[in-house]
Amino acid sequence: MAQNIYDNPEFFSGYTQYPRQVIGLDGATEWPTVRAMLPPIQGKRVADLGCGFGWASRWMREQGAASVAGFDLSEKMIARARHDTADPAIDYRIADLETLELPEAAFDLVYSSLAFHYVKDIRRLMRTIHDALVPGGDLVFTTEHPIYMAPAQPRWITEEDGRKSWPVNSYSIEGERRTEWFVKDVLKYHRTMATTLNTLIEEGFTLRRLKEFGPTPEEVRRSPDLSEEEVERPMMLLVAVHRP
Repeated sequence: MAQNIYDNPEFFSGYTQYPRQVIGLDGATEWPTVRAMLPPIQGKRVADLGCGFGWASRWMREQGAASVAGFDLSEKMIARARHDTADPAIDYRIADLETLELPEAAFDLVYSSLAFHYVKDIRRLMRTIHDALVPGGDLVFTTEHPIYMAPAQPRWITEEDGRKSWPVNSYSIEGERRTEWFVKDVLKYHRTMATTLNTLIEEGFTLRRLKEFGPTPEEVRRSPDLSEEEVERPMMLLVAVHRP
């Protein structure tokens, strides 16, 4: 079972104040890029994995999705999503992505935002998603960039210009990474970009588009939750793949 950090009261309290959870999709700097990677939504049956408060699920319906099934491990997140949604075509369910089971050929689009880096057995999940998509279906997801997940302490390059670098730390060593985000000991799983892409290919997907996303200096200035180092290396990996 995945670590259910989102039901930790201290974590949840901090997370609910996170700008993207207060404002919604417009508070996510990567959202315009992600939106451009999505296929047409009209009439699609959508699965939203790691749906959180349901922002994307509701947006999918606004774009004409026939139905949306939202899955999240957190009871607190699902409760909030149900409270904020008045749409019988959206069905929120508590589910662990590590053991998720989906009916075969039930969805036209699977979407996930910043959830896959919590999953240890990514191959099993990709196989489950592939089988749940109809032929011609799409998977679009975002995850923490593996470079972002392998940080080292900043060091000075030169004393003259005062520039810093953020070199990576054990990038090639995959596995558990523990970090502090609202609380200590948040568990994530680091894997290289090659592992992620090769797993997708080996499970039968074809790559449509890949984006290594980081904010612009102007976006950093406008966002209190971002810092200058976010411009130095990509924060997120944005991936769109297709099931032939």
